[in-house]
Amino acid sequence: MPLNLGRLLMLVVVMVTLVPDEAARVVSGQTVCMGGPESPCYKMAYFQDVSSRVAFREAVQACEMDGGSLLSIQSPTEQRDIENLLQELRSGAVGGASAGRGGISDGDFWIGLTRVDQTEPSNSFTSCPQLYQWTDGSVATFRNWYLDEPSCGGEACVVMYHQPTALPGLGGAYLYQWNDDRCNMKHNFICKYEPESHLLNEHSNSPGGRDTVTAGGGVVTQSAGEEVPSEVTTAGASGMLLLYVVIPTIPLLLLILVASGTCCFQRISRR
Repeated sequence: MPLNLGRLLMLVVVMVTLVPDEAARVVSGQTVCMGGPESPCYKMAYFQDVSSRVAFREAVQACEMDGGSLLSIQSPTEQRDIENLLQELRSGAVGGASAGRGGISDGDFWIGLTRVDQTEPSNSFTSCPQLYQWTDGSVATFRNWYLDEPSCGGEACVVMYHQPTALPGLGGAYLYQWNDDRCNMKHNFICKYEPESHLLNEHSNSPGGRDTVTAGGGVVTQSAGEEVPSEVTTAGASGMLLLYVVIPTIPLLLLILVASGTCCFQRISRR
């Protein structure tokens, strides 16, 4: 049966226009852009398998290789944004958490704060908390330490607590506050992307490829083969949604066009 290219194109257009204008569901390993095109984007890298979690330097390298940097938090507002993402990730109500499996469980997340010890003698004493700097070079002074942290000593890299099943300590539940830890410990991590670099990375022809959806004026991407749970933003830009769904179909349409042309050429040759 000859390939009806016109009918297939019509089917693709119908499928695109039927994309539901509901919340876009995101799984861990996807990049979530919040607050419009001028706001940063984030990727929550959560590993259910504890043996797959990484040390601090590995997390830094993973984010940099993906075009971002390990998370720096500039303000209380950004801290709340990250908390909201982790709450959605944990809830099991969205993303890849299937029935009976629930959401994510205990597992702290590396952020891009680390202690840079003084190597030269100085006349002024610098306290330990003041030695912590962001790996992306930002100078934000916002901190969200848990009670009595940082403890310093041999612990020079920082995690955001995520232990929902742990009994509260003197500083409250171990959720979202910061703690210094040994840099060789294995944890999940959070990457942060500048809007421009994210959009560039999103359309690149990476070996794994990316699935893209817009949500609430933001963009969500997923690297192929990743299956760990994440966050939701509400859809609100149907025009952009149509654009980002159509763009990935272009290679498929070209392939269909070539196949159709080949089929027609063979039919003509037989005649």
